[in-house]
Amino acid sequence: MRRAIYPGSFDPVTNGHLDIIERARKLFDEVIVAVAHNDAKAPLFTLEERLDLLRSTMGKIDNVRVDHFSGLLVEFARTNDAIAVIRGLRAISDFEFEFQMALMNRKLEAQVETIFLMPKEEYTYLSSRIVKEIARLGGDVSKFVPPPVAKALAAKIK
Repeated sequence: MRRAIYPGSFDPVTNGHLDIIERARKLFDEVIVAVAHNDAKAPLFTLEERLDLLRSTMGKIDNVRVDHFSGLLVEFARTNDAIAVIRGLRAISDFEFEFQMALMNRKLEAQVETIFLMPKEEYTYLSSRIVKEIARLGGDVSKFVPPPVAKALAAKIK
């Protein structure tokens, strides 16, 4: 089985994330959407909320499952017999950081490849950080996130 991990904070999940998941699931037998738990960060949504939002947004897709991890991504990949890590690249500005991470992951676990996928052009400007900022300022985020996420953002940011 060719399994890939699509890691991220998904705080919150956006339409751009969903586009990358859809692209990745066409390339692999299974894609694990892995929500990162990091005590050093202060996400808007708790780990459980992010997992729930992903699950409710995606529904049941045959070759996609949602999980969480903490610690080294390559350890999670190794434990799940994944051959690849999926990373989305929106713009050149993403590349430098993602390139460094890919090289470090290769040093830590040479058997796990990093695959870069570009989202549809309409999502290249989209990020969770920007969506949260729009929501905080009272803007309409419904074009950028699935309906359950828009509702959760409205409830969280009053």
